[in-house]
Amino acid sequence: MSYLVKAIRQLRPSSEFSFNDDDYSTIKWDVLEGEAPTQAQIDSAIEQIKADEITEAETKAQAKAALLERLGITADEAKLLLA
Repeated sequence: MSYLVKAIRQLRPSSEFSFNDDDYSTIKWDVLEGEAPTQAQIDSAIEQIKADEITEAETKAQAKAALLERLGITADEAKLLLA
């Protein structure tokens, strides 16, 4: 899912829309409650979504490392076990 779609879904969850080439200027609103989000609002939402994804990835990596440490195995050993 593109960041444009994610941002619009975050800002206007019940909206229905289409667009071309991830281009804000091509958005066609089929269903929209309230006003259309501005380019600046969408850009801000995209930056927040990207930051959240980075945080989530870091959290998962830390949890994985903690689990491996508790189990007393390395990541390579875990891969062998799961293969």
